[in-house]
Formats: sequence, C-alpha cells, structure tokens
Amino acid sequence: MTHPEPRPRPPRLGVHPAGDGVDVGVLAPHATAVQLCLFDAAGTPRSERRISLEGPRHGVFFAHVPGIGAGQRYGLRADGPWEPAYGLRYNPHKLLVDPYARGLVGMLGYGPATYGHVVDGHLHGDAFGAMDTRNSAGHVPHAVVVDTAALPGPDPGANRPWTPWSATVIYEAHVAGLTRLAGFLPAHLRGTYAGLAHPAVIDHLLRLGVTAVELLPVHAFTSEPHLITKGLTNYWGYSTLGFFAPHAPYATAAARAAGPAAVLAELRRTVHQLHEAGLEVLLDVVYNHTAEGGVDGQHLSWRGLDNAIYYAHDGSVPAVYADVTGTGNTLDFRRTEVVRMTLDSLRYWADVVGVDGFRFDLAVTLGRGVGGFTHDHPVLVGAAADPSLHALKLVAEPWDVGPGGWRTGQFSLPFAEWNDRFRNAVRSFWLSDPGRAAHGLPGHRVRDLATRLSGSVDLFGQGSPPLIRGPQASVNYVTAHDGFTLADLVAYDHKHNLANGEQNRDGTDDNRSWNHGVEGPVPPDSPAADLMPLRRRSIRNLFATLALSAGTPMITAGDELGRTQQGNNNAYCQDSELSWVRWERSAWRSDLLATCSYLLMLRREHPALHTERFYTGSPVAPGGRPDLGWYDPSGTAFDHDRWHDPSNRTFQMVRTAPPPTSDVVNVVFNGSLHAEQVRLVGSGTEPWLLVWDSVWEHPEDQREAAIGGALHLPGGTTITMEPLSMRVYVCR
Repeated sequence: MTHPEPRPRPPRLGVHPAGDGVDVGVLAPHATAVQLCLFDAAGTPRSERRISLEGPRHGVFFAHVPGIGAGQRYGLRADGPWEPAYGLRYNPHKLLVDPYARGLVGMLGYGPATYGHVVDGHLHGDAFGAMDTRNSAGHVPHAVVVDTAALPGPDPGANRPWTPWSATVIYEAHVAGLTRLAGFLPAHLRGTYAGLAHPAVIDHLLRLGVTAVELLPVHAFTSEPHLITKGLTNYWGYSTLGFFAPHAPYATAAARAAGPAAVLAELRRTVHQLHEAGLEVLLDVVYNHTAEGGVDGQHLSWRGLDNAIYYAHDGSVPAVYADVTGTGNTLDFRRTEVVRMTLDSLRYWADVVGVDGFRFDLAVTLGRGVGGFTHDHPVLVGAAADPSLHALKLVAEPWDVGPGGWRTGQFSLPFAEWNDRFRNAVRSFWLSDPGRAAHGLPGHRVRDLATRLSGSVDLFGQGSPPLIRGPQASVNYVTAHDGFTLADLVAYDHKHNLANGEQNRDGTDDNRSWNHGVEGPVPPDSPAADLMPLRRRSIRNLFATLALSAGTPMITAGDELGRTQQGNNNAYCQDSELSWVRWERSAWRSDLLATCSYLLMLRREHPALHTERFYTGSPVAPGGRPDLGWYDPSGTAFDHDRWHDPSNRTFQMVRTAPPPTSDVVNVVFNGSLHAEQVRLVGSGTEPWLLVWDSVWEHPEDQREAAIGGALHLPGGTTITMEPLSMRVYVCR
C-alpha cells in the first residue's frame, strides 16, 4: 500500500525566520503576481532584488527564501488588474508594506510617488484615472525581518499582575507626551518607551493609585497628508501602518539605531518593568481603519495587495469605500481575512510583548457584519475565546459614525466599555447645569447621575443571565485624550481649536463645560481671580465623583496635575507643549495631586466604594442597611417625586459593603449654587466620620476641621454644605 506524500503546510502570513532563510506568505487573492523585494542595510532603492513568489494557493502567495534572515529590509510588490472603478488597484510600481511586518524603518514621504493613481504636485488627481508609474521604493518605510524568538530579556507576559477588575484604576497616557517634559528624567529617556518605565514615573503612578496604564496607539502609524501640508502631525497615532510593528519613534535613539528588534526589545522591557511594579499595560488599538485614507489616498499596503478584500465598499460603481469611521476607509470585518489579521495581531501583542489587554477604538466597526452590528461577531467572539487573550482586559469604545453606531452597553462578556453616559451625566451635574442655573435656566434631574454613580445597570445589566457583567463593565471617565482636559472643563465654555488649522470647525461642541464666568486663564491680579477657588473645587468634585462611583475609573494623564490644552478639545495633531504633560507643580497643582491620590486611596480602602455586583437596594444582612440608599437633604429616602424634581440638586448616597465587612460610606452632593442644610442619615447612635470635603484644597485641611470638632458627627446631625461641594463620611 502506498501512502501519499505529505502536503506542505499552508503558508503563514508575513515574513518569518525559518531554518536557513525565511518563509514568506502574502494574502493577495486577486493579484496575478507578488514579489518579495529585498534591500541592502541602507535601504537604497538601487539595491532592490526581487523574488517572485509562488501561488496563489487559497489566495496566498508564498515561498521559502534561503540565505536571508533577521535584520533584512524588504517590501512587497503586487501585480494585477488596474481597474479602480471595480475596486482593483494593483500597481507593481509601488512598494508595499507587509501588513504582518514586525518592524518598520524609514519615514513615509508625501509626494506624488506614494499614490497609486496620477496626482499633481498638490496631490490632486482622478482616483479612478490612470496608474502612476513612479517607483515608490525610496518614499515609503521598509519592513524588517525580526526574529522574535531571539529577543533578549525575560518574557513580559510571565509576570503579569492580573489585577482584578474590581481593583482596577486606568491611567490613559501618550507614550511620548507623558515624559517629553519630565525634567527629572535623563534627556535620552524623555518621550520614550524606556522613559515610561523609569522609577520616577512608576513612583508617580503608584503614589497616585492607578493600577493600569492604557497607552494611546503604539502600533506603527503615519500622519495624514493634509496634516503634513499644514506643518502638523498625527500626534495621537490613530492612523495605523502596521498592526504588528511598534512605533519606532517612541524608542530611544540607541534602540532606533540598533534596528527594529531593539525597538521591540525596549518595549518588552518597559512592559516587564511596569509589571514588576504591579502595573498592567493596556494598548489602545485601531483595527477599524488604516493609514491609507479614502480611495484618493496613498498606496502603501493593503490597498495594493487586495483593495477588494481588505476594505469595505458600498457596492456601487465606481467602487468607493463604506466609511463608518470618518477617516476615509473602513476595514471589512465581513471578511474572514480581516478577522484573521486582527486576531493574529492581538495574539502577537499578548504573547510576544506581554500586554495585559486592549482598548478597541471604534469597536462597533469590528462587530459589523452583513446585517450591521452584532455583539457575537466572529472577531468579538474570537477575542473573547482565544487562549492567548484569556483573562486579559478587553475594553470597547462602543460606537462608530455609521448607521446604528451608538452601542454603549451592548457588548458581551468579557468586554468592558467606555461609558459616555457617565461622562455626560457628571459634567452636566457639576458644570453645565450650574452654568445654566447662573442664567436662570433649568438643568437635568439627578436620576441619571444616580444611575451612573451606582454602576449604570441600565446599560450593563443586560445579558444572560441578567446582571452577569457587573458594574466593572462600565469604564467611567470624565475626560479622555479626545476633548477638554479636567482643568479646561472648568475654564472654557467653548473650544479653541484654531491651532488645528480647520477654522475651529473640528472637535465637539457638546462639551458640557463651565468657565465659571470668565473664559480661559485668569491672572492672579485680575478682578476675576476670586473665581479660581471655585474652579479648583469643581475639578475636585469631578475627580471625586469619578473615583467614588461604582465601575472602573479611567483618568487622563496630567489631569491630576492640572494639565491644560488652552481650550483645545481636539489636540490630535498637536505634538507640542500644548499636549504634553507638564510636571512642574505650582501650589494648587501639588494640592490637586495630593487630593487625587487621597481619593483613590479612599476608593481602595473602602469595600463599599468598589462593589463587584450591581446594587439591589436590599439589606446586605437581615435587619441591616440596604446596599444602596438615596436620601434627600432631610435624610428621608427618595420617593418618585424627588427623582423627577429638576430643582433637587442636593442628596445623600449611602453605600454599604456586604459581610464580612461592615463598611458604610455616605457621599453627600450639593450641586446647588447656594449653601444647603443637610441632615445626615441615621440616628444618634451611628457616628459618621468626615474623611473628605471638596472645599478642602488639600486633604490635610482635615486637621483644621478636626480642631473645630466637625469630623465626628452622629446620624441626624444637620450640616451646612457649601455651594457646589461634596463630602464623604464613613460610619465607624
């Protein structure tokens, strides 16, 4: 009996060291030919050597190429029909970036040679017109072969902290912007991956009380041509050119000079060092679109390999993209190939770099199938079920700009989600409503704020069985990279985005901010200087509401230091001191940092403030307090009318931890422009200890309050709440 010869293993996508050379696999189903293009160490276009790949087999071109290995520069060229009206854009004159490249070197040019169609010197042309025949090899980054098995140092995934969601506090930061102005760091570390893991930075994060650092995109990215013409850049990084390659400019000069393997090793060391300090690392990932822009954009990678497979089209002729991201293109998650690339990338960052989770930009796009968004889309199920991603933190930004794009609360376990309803409710209560009240206008009722304070069960209580996700699924935030900073929320009524070069048209107009009577900064000798204490109190109110609410708090880097963007609420293109974190501390900024640290300490030390389950309003023990109670200024439990009374701006929230603890916390809110009398909940046998008051500029102001004997009060005592203030009492 004869046995058939074993069939070769299907090619693995990308270029990977294998034996005496590399294995190559390139997905390009509609191409007629694909070439691997090799370059010398300097990347000189004249050194290019082209090797034709076999195939396609199941849409993949492949080869084993002996004699080359780690460190080799390369690119791809794909030939096939140039029929842009029908979605086919093959142009063999354009060097393409391997979508699976582990490292990139060189800068992207922005001249006509980087376009697949003919454009003029102003980059204008007919996207459905003639093919451009200029060679782009000297104008695009080159991929580099990286042997990940040979990377130095310990495995950063081996020492993950595995912080439970109930204890998680997220710190959203830009790798470069966090330390670019950190004068306490050596100059060569500022703005780098290594700088992020410097002991002084780690000490700041630990003293603040965060447990996870969420990094704005570190996948290799480029800037949009329209920004380059204005002298600006894509600072945030939401314009991906490589889903497997770290952004090299964030590495130290020494690592960049040593090559992509050293860049990757530096990032791995950073993750390992943060883990050693007990800090998790989450990555903000942008799989919904790429750097290639609309159909009239640059010809860099996916468009040249298979425009019809990778990008979602609207089905019309000429073929244009179905853009639900607002960037000009959308990756097509109806395609198995796109789902595979996304999951391959996630596994790579989990297994090789050792990160602890991901925040998915415009995650609704990832869940769009033939019939629109579905929470059980293959990419979402795959991310939840993949062994490499098991128990990592997965966070969805639950919207995009397409039809039915707002989906907050509609993802499934294990996903958590950014809660924009929390942001809006907190800003409205503390800022826009008082601003309206100052002009005699009505505000919002407190029932929405109360729902957000208690974990947003209306959004995240869905599931099978009900309530299974818990309040941790709500990632609460007041600010993020997109929008006003905390300090700007209290100083500006309107956006000030002229520096972005779009005549102040960009950025949201729904800021729900309040300048407290004067727009912008107020000099110390100004007649309006008296409003500054109230501005500072409003910052403390916002941060305290975030820190003490049920759910997972997320802090924007620099908010704890009073960072300002001078009223710019869309600083995506501002790689300058406007966006970077300033570490110098004036007196009030030092006080703010101490307050933020203290509030997160209260959250950490009081089980009543970080529940793992949704509240029921039922007693935690027979005859005991309910797990959550709402009370008016007289100490009476809320009734139906109170919830629907827009004039009600003062209330008490009493949260009780379940046994075996006996922790009880009463947070008193006064959102009125006037001082209010409040009768503390309970009887004289229940002593309340005042542990924080937002009137205090610094937590140590508690000592002065103690001198006046105002810290220990029995239930039923009447207190005076200052206008727009909060207090926190614990039952001892």
